[in-house]
Amino acid sequence: MENSEETKLQTFLQWLQANKVELRGCKIKYCGINKGFGLFYDTNTDVNKSNGILVVVPLDLAITPMRVLEDPYLGPKCRAMFEEGEVDDRFLMNLFLTVERLRKNSAWKPYLDLLPTTFGNPLWFTDDELLELKGTTLYRATELQKKTLQSLYEAKVKDLVVDLLDGKSESEVNFKDFLWANSIFWTRALNIPFPRSYIFSQTQQEQENCPSLVKDSDASPTSNGVEDKTEGTLNSTQGESIWVEGLVPGIDFCNHDLKAAATWEVDGSGLTTGIPASMYLLSGTEQSPYTIEKEVCISYGNKGNEELLYLYGFAIDNNPDDYLMVHYPIEAFQSVPFADTKGQLLEIQKAEMRCLLPRTLLDQGFFSPIPRQGEDSIVSQGDRMCNYSWSGQRKLPSYSNRLVFPEDFLTALRTIAMKEEELNKVSSLLEELIGSGEEREPSNAEVRAAIWEACGDSGALQLLVDLLQMKMMELEEGSGTEACDTSLLEKALIIDIPEGSIRDTEVEGVNKMSRHRWSSIIYRRGQKQLTRLFLMEAEHALQLCLSEEG
Repeated sequence: MENSEETKLQTFLQWLQANKVELRGCKIKYCGINKGFGLFYDTNTDVNKSNGILVVVPLDLAITPMRVLEDPYLGPKCRAMFEEGEVDDRFLMNLFLTVERLRKNSAWKPYLDLLPTTFGNPLWFTDDELLELKGTTLYRATELQKKTLQSLYEAKVKDLVVDLLDGKSESEVNFKDFLWANSIFWTRALNIPFPRSYIFSQTQQEQENCPSLVKDSDASPTSNGVEDKTEGTLNSTQGESIWVEGLVPGIDFCNHDLKAAATWEVDGSGLTTGIPASMYLLSGTEQSPYTIEKEVCISYGNKGNEELLYLYGFAIDNNPDDYLMVHYPIEAFQSVPFADTKGQLLEIQKAEMRCLLPRTLLDQGFFSPIPRQGEDSIVSQGDRMCNYSWSGQRKLPSYSNRLVFPEDFLTALRTIAMKEEELNKVSSLLEELIGSGEEREPSNAEVRAAIWEACGDSGALQLLVDLLQMKMMELEEGSGTEACDTSLLEKALIIDIPEGSIRDTEVEGVNKMSRHRWSSIIYRRGQKQLTRLFLMEAEHALQLCLSEEG
């Protein structure tokens, strides 16, 4: 380790100790330029003697939106903006990180100095590196996100940070400072189940002023990428928790692994750790004393490469949790015949114009090598297609139990693909069902059944084939074929250097490749592979459909 990194680490360890953080069975170690610092089992400590507890951090040390509002420097101005609805929780966190990184003599300096200064997510790619993602969903999302952050910085952040620093800064604020804060939040924030008694130890007035800072335990904590980063739980005698996003210095140095051997938990009562209102890292299995410094990893959740690369800056080759996103373009729908009528039908059916197709769906498809257990449909046939009494002409297809595509998406495609005569038949079926004397709107299920009865699957499946073919064309136009990507990866020699410091070069058949480029190729090759496999499923289903309908 370089002397500067060693000095920073020692200063941080002293800071942790001063803030009552206990490293009981692990140590923090430098992992290299691109990976930064990580947690490792301490070879001088028997983990079993600490009951598997590796590190304990008081919740008072967590950086949360509540802490920002209570901060003596940022609090008053941030509270005023928050109460007016001008900013949200995550903005507060990003603002805090931006200001404290620039502030002279910040109390958080030992922690902030140990955090990475560059990242592997596409927001940090050079223009040439970003072109490696051309044709992918992530390429468009990155361009949009960077423009959004830039606009937010110019409109609100820049002047606010200058005002809050009031001349007490290490350097002038620039967009990269805010981009850094945003990346720190998304790569390191946890969704922490704070004990209710800890959150509401403040006055009733403070509770009323901060309604959106917390999420009750009966709400789903997995609404976006950051909430399910790890398998966190609450260990409290009260059994109640309020979910708050925050950074936990020390525990947030854990890196990701699919086979993670550690989890974190919150100890509200202190019975487990001896420290009330604390978070601790727990080794997942009994460990023998280590003779080598094995890294302690946690799981960021079952995420595909698109999400991993976008949020955390890495991709996993042959990721079992990879997925493909397919959507019908909203702009294209405007030119569809009878768009207004079809739009109303889509709304009634609550149909989805996009869908996520996890790799695991292929295990149930036409070409799956895995033997099927019984003949149950992937989606309930009763929910999907029925022979209704007012018609009953269309039979349930033989292939229905092999379709891997979500019914809500197929419902949308059936509706979009309807021809005029099919639309008229749907109207007749619904009129016959409801009757002229009844004054009610048809239900979701009735509309879905009538549309399937009138149209079948051929139009929807043809449209799905077209969408997947278009997606493949965009991917290949952007970066070549799946075979080309495989060839690049087979020759790749990943070089562990600061990203963007030198260009990739090819010497004697070996392509020296930066991690940015390697991750991009892994991600886009996976997208091409999934597109190819789901296209095979759609084409085969269409062939079967046409043969049965013919």
